[in-house]
Amino acid sequence: MKAHAVTAPTIDPVSIEIIKASLDGIVQEMQNSLFRTGYSTIIRESQDASCAIMAVNGDVISQHVVLPLHIGAFPACTAAILRDYNDIEEGDAFLINHPYEGGSPHAPDMAVITPIFIGGTLMGFCGSIAHKSDIGGPVPGSCSGQAKETFNEGLHLPAVRYQRRFERSQEIERIIAANSRTPDLVLGDIRGQLGSSRLGEQRVQELVAKFGYELCLGCFDRLLELAELRMRAAISEWTDGRYEAERFVDDDGVDINKPVRIHVVIEKKGDQITFDFSGSADQTKGPANIRPPLVKAAVAYCLISLVDPHIFINSGILNAFEIVAREGSVMNPRFPAPVNTYNPTVHAVVETLFAALTRIVPSRARADGCGSRSIILGGRSTYTGKGYVQYEILGGGAGARAMKDGASGTSVNQSNAKIAPVEIIESEFPTRVLRFELIKDSGGAGMFRGGLGIRREYLNIEDARFSIRSTKHVIAPLGAAGGGEGRTGDIIVNPETAGEKRLPTRYADYPLKAGDSFRLDSPGGGGLGDAFKRDPSQVLKDVIEGYVSTQAAERDYGVSLVKVGRNWTIDESATQRLRNQS
Repeated sequence: MKAHAVTAPTIDPVSIEIIKASLDGIVQEMQNSLFRTGYSTIIRESQDASCAIMAVNGDVISQHVVLPLHIGAFPACTAAILRDYNDIEEGDAFLINHPYEGGSPHAPDMAVITPIFIGGTLMGFCGSIAHKSDIGGPVPGSCSGQAKETFNEGLHLPAVRYQRRFERSQEIERIIAANSRTPDLVLGDIRGQLGSSRLGEQRVQELVAKFGYELCLGCFDRLLELAELRMRAAISEWTDGRYEAERFVDDDGVDINKPVRIHVVIEKKGDQITFDFSGSADQTKGPANIRPPLVKAAVAYCLISLVDPHIFINSGILNAFEIVAREGSVMNPRFPAPVNTYNPTVHAVVETLFAALTRIVPSRARADGCGSRSIILGGRSTYTGKGYVQYEILGGGAGARAMKDGASGTSVNQSNAKIAPVEIIESEFPTRVLRFELIKDSGGAGMFRGGLGIRREYLNIEDARFSIRSTKHVIAPLGAAGGGEGRTGDIIVNPETAGEKRLPTRYADYPLKAGDSFRLDSPGGGGLGDAFKRDPSQVLKDVIEGYVSTQAAERDYGVSLVKVGRNWTIDESATQRLRNQS
């Protein structure tokens, strides 16, 4: 490959804006292509994937955010390709899903990356990272909550050449297929990723043909610089100081009764800011560990949220801060420490960061949310004769924000995936959804109420192997500024029967029989501010809409309600007495 050697021309603001909008549009088109060609419900419905355009050194030039953590994963994965291959040519494509060799959050997140050549010169890369339904390992879905090393987490690929001169490697596909319980879905999704990258290459080449190689390359560099400058300028306006916070993950899936500490010390001076996670727990036996690319991405996500949610997303943001992640800790584990159920830990990182940072930016204060969870059922269908993996990502309540209630029944923080529709689940898997509803009183009380968690109950039609990876079933989502905690989550097999069994937050390979049911309750979000200062008319509205019970209205909000005919109304004098007693 030929390296680029160009003296960038003077870049005018109009060109910058046009190139920026064009890059954003290209990445969105790549993502639309991927979601529409996805074989699995994970990509097609939940949209557990994202796309990006990278510079020749692997820096992200544009990522239209679906999954914010991938801003850290893309550069690390591309760096592995550049490290291992010095003969990259047009028509190549590479696969990598190794969390330690590259930057994938866990092995099911497979990256497909292709080079962009302009006139025989390597200009950059297009790529996507998408979750796979199954890549082997001891349990369907490859996400064992009891994994004790990465070798328990399925097939791991370092950077490998998947295509050469636009021809796919049959050998690599056969290896992947032989290690998956759902080979057709996995290979179909990989080929969809490849197609989206080829589309991105074509669109970048068209962009260069329109505006010129030197101008486009100069704009790439300038966009990285502007993102860093924008972030540093915002940071410089914050009060200098040292800020500290911590959160805890329920457990690591192996040491069940041992919470995992996430701790950060933030040192801010001028436009310099450092995030030191040295006080976090040592690396865990179970799969609660996360790698430094994800730590950096979590910090970037929080800064973007606090500074400008509409900022152009690229690696320049990562250059505006420093992180310290102690080797051998849960934030920087030594190989082969397990990492596959990483998301609960990242949620704890994000909430720790917000708890510390909103002391600097109180107008952006927020309570803790529901975290993330996924359920995985696998088996062999008697109808099709093939293996299946039902993988669902489920949200809950978002934490209340300054001046606004938390959203209900949604993904929170960096998760950002969709809940699969009932119709899709029932038509593609041997299961029936018996209930799908918001949980009354699950949002933390406050001047601004936390969002409500969801209850989803299933009837299993065939024998299956069940796994869950969740969080906040033991440690509740915290409120902020005096707000109440959100309700904790729960997972119960055969609820309200003699055979009822409650499972831990993370559990792998529970044997479900045909006719068994299970119920997942997701946590509600924490509240923000003094609940007795919430507008009584808003509490009345919550009761009418079924978000808050009349008992909780009186107990938690000091609002007494009486029924007049068919309608609830506020008992003004009783409410005044309740609130005066607080």
